[in-house]
Amino acid sequence: MSDTDTTRGVTGEDEVVDLCRELIRIDTSNYGDHSGPGERAAAEYVAEKLAEVGLEPKIFESHPGRASTVARIEGEDPSRPALLIHGHTDVVPANADDWTHHPFSGEVADGCVWGRGAVDMKDMDAMTLAVVRDRLRSGRRPPRDIVLAFLADEEAGGKFGARFLVDKHPDLFEGVTEAISEVGGFSFTVNEQRRLYLIQTAEKGMHWMKLTVAGTAGHGSMIHRDNAITELSEAVARLGRHKFPVRVTKTTRAFLDELGDALGTELDPEDMEGTLARLGGIAKLIGATLSNTANPTQLGAGYKVNVIPGEATAHVDGRFLPGFEEEFLADLDKILGPKVRREDVHADKAVETSFDGALVDAMQSALVAEDPAAKAIPYMLSGGTDAKSFDDLGIRGFGFAPLKLPPELDFAGMFHGVDERVPVEGLQFGVRVLDRFIDAS
Repeated sequence: MSDTDTTRGVTGEDEVVDLCRELIRIDTSNYGDHSGPGERAAAEYVAEKLAEVGLEPKIFESHPGRASTVARIEGEDPSRPALLIHGHTDVVPANADDWTHHPFSGEVADGCVWGRGAVDMKDMDAMTLAVVRDRLRSGRRPPRDIVLAFLADEEAGGKFGARFLVDKHPDLFEGVTEAISEVGGFSFTVNEQRRLYLIQTAEKGMHWMKLTVAGTAGHGSMIHRDNAITELSEAVARLGRHKFPVRVTKTTRAFLDELGDALGTELDPEDMEGTLARLGGIAKLIGATLSNTANPTQLGAGYKVNVIPGEATAHVDGRFLPGFEEEFLADLDKILGPKVRREDVHADKAVETSFDGALVDAMQSALVAEDPAAKAIPYMLSGGTDAKSFDDLGIRGFGFAPLKLPPELDFAGMFHGVDERVPVEGLQFGVRVLDRFIDAS
């Protein structure tokens, strides 16, 4: 224990709320172009909290202001494969005028901690810090080595965070075979006798794309048959309205089977509307895992109202299911047509692992110990996380940031949304579950 530690006798449950609030107050907005405040302050904050309890964290800066913190805790049996617990410290930007409480205030109100990052994912960062600090203060070593990684740049694809560490410092993760991180472990209440905790075992892949159409520039008053804006607009409209076919992966099939059992009815993935109607707030998370998706997000063309531009561009957020990348790209080209040039701005793979093994058993036992109505089930995330980068090192990734949530809370809707908040009791529940999970893993 460090001589600088002033929290002797304080438990993880005691300090998790303050840790979460302090992290939220560090503005780590990621605009994707290095123009934000940067994650350096958060990396230094995390390093200080880890050093206080005797660890020797290291800060890795991939670009000025873009910093990540990594530390290793020696386990009781260093010969066992190590576990990685990773989280990102960056957040998407927020407009304070839209919020009930300032997004970087860390306000506690109505039983929740409010602010940008409260669920994505400074809640898990805080829970991890709280558990680790509690265990090290009380001299409780984990059964095996644990690598902690608090990462920059996840919200823009991870190039300056996880991707940088995997490519340039893979030795940090020597011996790691499994990992836990965000967007999993949260509850979906079926009834008082059954709460399902969704464990993320798969992620869709991504193709963030730029579409370009070249036309003939000319005067806006003339009849013009080769207008780049017209051609691109028609292609983008076709893409935005296209319904990609339902494709059920092994993860989604397992999720629908488990949920159907809990609801006492069979869920038909081909009846998307009927299935999603039964999912309440998590329909937003699950709906996009039934098919590939491509959403137009930006348009650009022209510089003057009476000038027909020679080029028009659009950006599209494309996501594909595991095993369906080739089908997705072929469908895109058919929909867009030969006059549209498609190029990737950022691309990454889909990942999927099976829902079995000792680590899954540890999740289930830890959840049930704190919530007897709990049952862990697998699901697929429609977005992506840093697990994609760690998969390149052969690390099997799970989303497990445990939260017991009120049934009425629109948890899925708060990711990148307004009035993001996490229940205080949920944070404390997560600390208890993670502590048990580490012992069982």
